[in-house]
Amino acid sequence: MKFAPLAALGLAVAAMTAPVAAIAQNDAPAAPMAAFTVDTPIEALMADERAKAVVTKHLPGIDMHPAYDQFKAISLKSLAPFSQGLITDELLGKISVDLAAIK
Repeated sequence: MKFAPLAALGLAVAAMTAPVAAIAQNDAPAAPMAAFTVDTPIEALMADERAKAVVTKHLPGIDMHPAYDQFKAISLKSLAPFSQGLITDELLGKISVDLAAIK
């Protein structure tokens, strides 16, 4: 399986929590945000067929990984340091571009 390096995630990943959304501090209209980013929790990406297609294009089998339940609540960006080099900044950039194209 291509995702074997993520097996080393262990308790460090299980202890992490999903990122908290920022709250606007003023009444100015917020700029439109992409529906999904590499900061979106993985389980939210996998719940949307379009986002899932993007993620599995770049990381095939991620949702079948034995430790998926341990890391699904965090983002791809948060998971990258624990991926033993599998999730690189370059890969996150490619995924970001593809996710931003989702309307």
